[in-house]
Amino acid sequence: MLEQPHFGRQLRKLRTERGLSQVAVVGEGMSTGHLSRLESGERRPTARVVGYLARQLGVEESALTQPRSPDCLSGALAVAASAPAGTDSAEALLRAVRDDEHEDPAGRWQALWLLGRISNSHGDYEQERGHLLELIELSEVIAAPELRVRSHVQYARCLCALGQTPAAEPVAVTALTVARGARLPVADTMAALTVMIGVEAELGRLDAAEQHVGEMERDLLPDAAPPQAAEALWTAAVVSDRRGDHATAQSRLEAALALLRDGDDLTLWTRLRTAAATAALRMSPPRVEAAERWLNELAVVLEVIGTAPQLRELTALRARLAFHQGGSHEAIGPRHDADEP
Repeated sequence: MLEQPHFGRQLRKLRTERGLSQVAVVGEGMSTGHLSRLESGERRPTARVVGYLARQLGVEESALTQPRSPDCLSGALAVAASAPAGTDSAEALLRAVRDDEHEDPAGRWQALWLLGRISNSHGDYEQERGHLLELIELSEVIAAPELRVRSHVQYARCLCALGQTPAAEPVAVTALTVARGARLPVADTMAALTVMIGVEAELGRLDAAEQHVGEMERDLLPDAAPPQAAEALWTAAVVSDRRGDHATAQSRLEAALALLRDGDDLTLWTRLRTAAATAALRMSPPRVEAAERWLNELAVVLEVIGTAPQLRELTALRARLAFHQGGSHEAIGPRHDADEP
């Protein structure tokens, strides 16, 4: 038989799933006070009580007395975390989160983090936003500064993706404040600082953003992992570009590109080459040869894995390159069906 408080939680779960009130369940054989104490875990059930409640609920006694199946949160999380690439386990994990009884806040945090990443990969930022809001609440309960920083950093990014950059600013400030206050390692502090710089750049606060870039390059960049350093340099390049310093922007992008090895982060790899080619074509005079090299590298990858928006952006950049070369668009590379307007 399940020990309390697990028995009470299972009892309450079965009752609410059937839309039954406590009065409807107790009938004439039990008081609502007794049932309430059973559900809260204050009272241990006897065999007679288990049999009576099973009949009232219309279930086998085992539904009340046996441990939960592997469909519980920990089981679903283990399945999702170990799933082979391409396996969609989001639905089962989401169902387990909804049925979870909040026994393990850290496990619930991990499940919601994974669901948030899945939503992000699908471009469903509204759904990701819901997961991240609960992550922030759970981070306060768990009281782990690393989790507070990571949930706030990702929430700020999500808000920016939704076009809510002003709302992202206080979130980014919180992430950076917690990271600095807890003296977290470079990875978490740099993530918070990078998102802060990105928000400031979007809001047009370029002096503040450049000041933070200087701090990042001086204190954090030398010890950062290559993919994270590359993303930080890309963010710094955006700041330089918006300040009209295209040469510095180009230099930072080139440094970012040099940090990434094949297979490090293909998404970041493609985004960096797109940004570098764009910056090269904006310079005066345009760096045509460099832009052509990066676009050719980009085309090889996007022809295999590119989305329609990425291919359209590639087409537009090729057209700009052709203009600066004084040639035709077709001379730069093959067209794709997805390039058509």
